[in-house]
Amino acid sequence: MEKYVITIARGFGSGGKTIAMKLAETLGINCYEHRIEMLASQYSGEEENRFFETFSNASMVNTLGRIPITRAVIPVISRFSGDKKMYEIQSQIIHKVADEESCVIVGKCADYVLRDRENVIRIYSDAPREYCISRVMQRIPGITSSEANKLIAKTDRYRSDYYKFYTGRDWRDMTNFDLTINTQKMGIDAAIHLIEKYLEEKHIL
Repeated sequence: MEKYVITIARGFGSGGKTIAMKLAETLGINCYEHRIEMLASQYSGEEENRFFETFSNASMVNTLGRIPITRAVIPVISRFSGDKKMYEIQSQIIHKVADEESCVIVGKCADYVLRDRENVIRIYSDAPREYCISRVMQRIPGITSSEANKLIAKTDRYRSDYYKFYTGRDWRDMTNFDLTINTQKMGIDAAIHLIEKYLEEKHIL
């Protein structure tokens, strides 16, 4: 079977990260999210040549595997400010991982970074605000409905600005994706099943 990559963009609180991790577990492949960002941040202050020399002959999969998986909810409260060097490093990591293995990649403009590859399935998950508020309140102890609403708005604005800055595209333009999923209507497990069926229809599984 040829290698394939599933990218998942998601509205904050919609359950996209949960879908990504459960889907990867079901398929028996790795899921990458904040580990890519954490690795890139370690090298963003270094000379570009040092990054490429470090990983030119090394397995990116093994390198990322040594970084702990972050399962916690990670909202964004700061305003977006671009860092093109870090984005370029993240992009190189994404390409190297895609060369090495089948995997799920969450966020990081991965759908755009891998836009020229035919073996990529691009997913977007979102849900009505009240559903997202409820999920955020379940996952962040003590947070109020109002606070959750503001957190969702700030995080989604950050993601939208991030995507626009690096790709020139609208993050919420559904034509960027192969499948869009309303997790309130479908649920997490059914969403995973739908993605699996789509992979089968595309003769990827």
